Amino acid sequence: MHTPSKPVRVLAAAAAAIAVTACVSQPVPAQATGTVISATPEVPGTPAGRQLGWLLDAVNRAPIAESELARHFTADFLKSIPPAQINQSLAGLKGMKLERVLSSRNGQLVAQAAVGAESFNVVITVDAAGLMAGLLFSAADPRTWAEVDERLRGISPKPAFLAAELAADGTCRPAHAVAAGERRPLGSMIKLYVLGAVAERVKSGALRWDTRLTITPELKSLPSGVLQDRPDGSRVTVLEAARLMISISDNTATDLLIHKVGRKAVERTMREWGVRDARNVPLLTTRELFALKGAEYPRHAERYLALNDARQRAYLKKVVAGVPLSKIQAWTQPRELDSLEWFASPNEICRAYAGLVKLGDPRIGEVMSINDAGIGLDRAKWPTRWFKGGSEPGVSDLSFLARTAEGKTYVVTTMAVDPGAPIKPSVTDEQLGVVRAAFGLVTGS
Repeated sequence: MHTPSKPVRVLAAAAAAIAVTACVSQPVPAQATGTVISATPEVPGTPAGRQLGWLLDAVNRAPIAESELARHFTADFLKSIPPAQINQSLAGLKGMKLERVLSSRNGQLVAQAAVGAESFNVVITVDAAGLMAGLLFSAADPRTWAEVDERLRGISPKPAFLAAELAADGTCRPAHAVAAGERRPLGSMIKLYVLGAVAERVKSGALRWDTRLTITPELKSLPSGVLQDRPDGSRVTVLEAARLMISISDNTATDLLIHKVGRKAVERTMREWGVRDARNVPLLTTRELFALKGAEYPRHAERYLALNDARQRAYLKKVVAGVPLSKIQAWTQPRELDSLEWFASPNEICRAYAGLVKLGDPRIGEVMSINDAGIGLDRAKWPTRWFKGGSEPGVSDLSFLARTAEGKTYVVTTMAVDPGAPIKPSVTDEQLGVVRAAFGLVTGS
C-alpha cells in the first residue's frame, strides 16, 4: 500500500537521481545472476546495452551537450535531473570501466563497473524508444552474510530479515535471519493474505476467478492503482482484481476482494497461516487505513484505538465508511506504525508464501509472477519469481519467492521500519540489492 503522498516508485517509469558510489540505489549481485564473466565484458546489443555503451564513452567526454543528452535521456528524466547535474556526475566517473554484466534484458541492464579500485553497480532502464528513463549508481552488493547484516543495519533502525528454503513439506528452513520472529508493519504485503483468502474461496467453490465485481464509490480507495479511476458501476473479474492487487498494488482492487470474501475470511487465513496478532483484528481495508490516518488525524485514529474489537467493527461501519476520499490528507511522517497497520514477521511471511504454494492453483502463480520488481535474477537459473512489497512513511518491505530450474524454492523477506522518520526512497533499491545477494548466498553461487 502507498499513501497519497507516496506514489509507486517504479524505476523503469521514472527518472531517478544520479549519485556516486556512496549512494544506496539498486544493486544486483553477480552471484545472484549466474552471468558468465569474461576478461573484457561484452556490452549487450539491447536498447539498454546501447545506452551503457554510450555512457562508458560519455564519462570521458563530459560535459556533454544538451542536444546529445536529449538523444539518450527521456524528456521527463531531463526535466527531473538538469543537464548540469548529469554532467557533474558524469565528470566524476571519468575512466569508468565495465567489469561485468549482471543482468540484461531489452528494457533494463544491471552492470558492475569501476573507477580506479572502487567497484559499484550501474542500473539503466529505457523506455519504448530506447531512451534512458532511469540511471542509478550504487554501492557494490554484499557478498557474505556479515555484509548483509551490515547493510541491513544501515537501512533502518528496526530491520528484519529472513532468507529460507521452502521445503517440499511446506516448512521454512532458515539460512540466515535478523529479527525474523519479530512482527513488523506490512503495508501492501497484507495483500498476500487477501490473495490467499480469495484462492481458498475459489478452491471451496464459493467463488470463481471469473466472478465479476462491481466498482462502487464506497469501495474505491486511493492510489496506488488504477481501478479508482474507472467509472462507478464498472465491473472487473476476481482474476483481474487479483492481478492488479499484486502486480501494481492496486488498493481499490484489494478492497473489492476483501469486500467479496469478507474481512473475517482474511483474518481467518492469517490465523491459519500462523499470524495471531490482535492488531490485525478487525482487518482494515486500505480505504479504512487511509481514513484513520489521513482524515482529521488523530481524532478518528484515537477514537478507533480506544475501542474493543466489536466496537471497532461498528466504528468502521458507522463512522469511517462515511469519510469521503476528498477529506483524506497526505501524510509524510510515520503514523501509528505499532497500532494502525497490518502485522506479521519475516518467518510468518515465509509461511504465507508456503500457504500460497500449497493451494496449488496455477492462477496464483500467474498473479504473483507478473511483477518481479526488477530483481534481475537470471531467468534461466530462476525461472519462477514471485514478489510483493509494501510501504508507507516509515515502512519499506520486500518479499520474494524464487524457484531454481532444479526445483528448489527460497523465500527472502526484508523489512525496514523507522517509527521516527520516513524511509528514504533509495532504501528500497538497497533492499533489492540485499535480497538479490541473499538468493546467491543461499545457493552458494
